[in-house]
Amino acid sequence: MQRKQQLITDIQNLLNSYTGLKPTSINPQLLEFIDENTLLSIIDSLLTQKEQAKESDKEWLEKFKNHHS
Repeated sequence: MQRKQQLITDIQNLLNSYTGLKPTSINPQLLEFIDENTLLSIIDSLLTQKEQAKESDKEWLEKFKNHHS
């Protein structure tokens, strides 16, 4: 159960790292219904989304810099 609690905390921290969004808290009772593999999958998905957003921001910045050079 301790591992699941840490995974839930990690998910909350990832969700709360987005700027401009209200803080997220996850009900610990969800631990009863979600297995570790699902929690790890959620974390992987959030990390992938953050990475894609960074890449998109980089592409936009490069286009902007090239356009204004």
